[in-house]
Amino acid sequence: MKKAIKFYAVIWAALLVLFNVVTFVSMNAKTEGEFTSSFWLGYSFIMLTFIGQFICTYLALKDSDLQKTFYKIPIINISYIFLAIPFVLAILCVLLSPPPFWFGVILCSILLVANIICVIKAYAAAEIVSDIDSKIKTQTFFIRSLTVDVQSLIARANSSETKAECKKVYEAVHYSDPMSHQALAPTENAITAKFSELTHAVTTNDTAAAKTAANEMLILISDRNAKCKFLK
Repeated sequence: MKKAIKFYAVIWAALLVLFNVVTFVSMNAKTEGEFTSSFWLGYSFIMLTFIGQFICTYLALKDSDLQKTFYKIPIINISYIFLAIPFVLAILCVLLSPPPFWFGVILCSILLVANIICVIKAYAAAEIVSDIDSKIKTQTFFIRSLTVDVQSLIARANSSETKAECKKVYEAVHYSDPMSHQALAPTENAITAKFSELTHAVTTNDTAAAKTAANEMLILISDRNAKCKFLK
């Protein structure tokens, strides 16, 4: 994502330069070089929103994880909204009579605080969802990993009998509750140990041992699923 940030930084800098050129050229032509305090207030606020928008985009794109970046897209959207609002207000102020300086200060302060609150809320929401997603991946790792391992073992089975036993285990694992829990550790360790026995039996083409190990795995998996329901 570093390349994306670099590309965006170039575009952002070009827009910032364009904004300054258009602003000062047009205002010089209109006021003949005399700038009021209201102008500097509005200009400073827009520059601040430019900087804030870049910071928001950087925070959203700095992660190498695409999923985390996806969760932070609302931050970019919010920064664009609050970057567009000052431009609209500035155009209205030019077309209509200029508002009092105190009104501009209050309006800019309200917009700034609203922007900060919205960005913080969006960032916090993205972090919470990302943490939940990471936790779910960790808690479902055992079943997902075991499913892949059993599927691989089916392909390695040499006889139809051992292949059939492996398929029974695969079906049981595939449709098991994916969520793990600390209380399930002993049962899951036992399942892992039995899978090692099943793997050895399949590798040595020991049909009897494969059937025994598969049946014991099925019992353990059923026991794990029952405990999963109890823990919920």
